[in-house]
Amino acid sequence: MSLRIPPALQHKRFRYLWFGLMISIAGSQMQVAALHWHVRELTPEPVALGLIGLSRFIPVLIFSLVGGAIADRINRRNLVLYSQFGEALIAGLLAYMTFQNTISLGAIYTLTALQAMVMAFGGPARQALVPNLVPAQDLPNAFSLNSIAFNVGTILGPALAGLVIAQFGQGYTYLINAVSFLAVIWALIAMGPVQQELPKSRVNGLVSIIEGINFIWKNQMIKATMIIDFFATFFASANTLMPIIARDILQVDVMAYGWLSAGQSIGAVTAGLIISQIREIRRQGPIFMGSVVVFGFATALFGISTNFSLAMIALIVIGAADAVSTIIRNTIRQLSTPDEMRGRMTSINQIFFQGGPQLGELEAGLAAQFFGAPFAIVSGGIGCVLAVMLIGRVWPVLRLYDRPNQ
Repeated sequence: MSLRIPPALQHKRFRYLWFGLMISIAGSQMQVAALHWHVRELTPEPVALGLIGLSRFIPVLIFSLVGGAIADRINRRNLVLYSQFGEALIAGLLAYMTFQNTISLGAIYTLTALQAMVMAFGGPARQALVPNLVPAQDLPNAFSLNSIAFNVGTILGPALAGLVIAQFGQGYTYLINAVSFLAVIWALIAMGPVQQELPKSRVNGLVSIIEGINFIWKNQMIKATMIIDFFATFFASANTLMPIIARDILQVDVMAYGWLSAGQSIGAVTAGLIISQIREIRRQGPIFMGSVVVFGFATALFGISTNFSLAMIALIVIGAADAVSTIIRNTIRQLSTPDEMRGRMTSINQIFFQGGPQLGELEAGLAAQFFGAPFAIVSGGIGCVLAVMLIGRVWPVLRLYDRPNQ
């Protein structure tokens, strides 16, 4: 069977954004890897690495709801454009301070937090912008392509970080990331004005945020997908404990560790490519829940793996299942949300999506400390499956969901 151009890429404005994101995400993931390396060079304390994640999460927790409300009040394309300029400037400042040898842990945490704050405003607007660029029937395809862009960046970014640091120096990773934002800025300028539905009521910011929270609370479908999203990321401890599994259980070298680290992204890109060839996906609810169940069982399989091949297969399945669930749940949420509410819905989901991994890292670390890494991973996978089964019983509307993408 010959490959065809994915339907979403046939829409010029989405095509511009997608190609821009492919470049920008690779730059951002390169900076993420470089930051961890940089902090490790500045101090041997492991807690210093954990503070990078905390520096990212706190601004998201504080500003996401405000960012979502703003994304529903002003033009999303313009908001994303401003946020890309802001992130580029912060990355440029990181590069400048590194070149000048004035960088410190405090500066890294502060600039990371500032960049996360800007993302808290731009992230909801960028996700809510996608339904304004493609028709509803092509929305699952658009999200599958976004999944591909993110995971390709996750594979290329860390590899580029190592190469750039080794050949040119730490500061150039931040400089290249700053330049990579120009790809999205160009795409947003090239696509021209984008129409969106603005709220009919003129209410203040706090009331607007409360409206968004009430909408999520009353919508069982969206609420159920967000709760599953939280538990799936909370129990997803495979990546968190990867160094321990690689060195102590599988006893592999750093090259094999690199392949293991890329395993989930390989599976996610493969699944995204397959879904990009499907015109319409039906029975979204059962597929979404089934993919999270597969995700949980594959996580448990990784936890009991004692050889490299089985561990690699488990990680690829984890990534593929996660990609399917991400594509489906994003489609369900966007199609179930009025356009004038999409920014606020996305911002609330951003808190669930960011909160799950951060709290999950703590849970995985404590479980591994007391019971060992394999137990932590296996129990996390089983916990994920049990959470899906429980949520399916509490909100049966999710497992019955089947809506044409029109």
